[in-house]
Amino acid sequence: MKFNELVKQIQSVQSALQASTAHTINVGLTIRNWLIGYYIVEFEQKGEDKAKYGEALLQSLDLSFLLCL
Repeated sequence: MKFNELVKQIQSVQSALQASTAHTINVGLTIRNWLIGYYIVEFEQKGEDKAKYGEALLQSLDLSFLLCL
């Protein structure tokens, strides 16, 4: 194998695995965000079909997560 071929092989592996990793991360983040939204809706609705949304819940969640850092 020549040096140029080595470089091309490494670049090929890097590109393919980087794309695969990015896709996997995007899927994971999408699932995470969907679940967080689902949990918030369930909390707010308390089993009802509709809920009155307000800023208080989001502000409370924000403060709680900031205190965890």
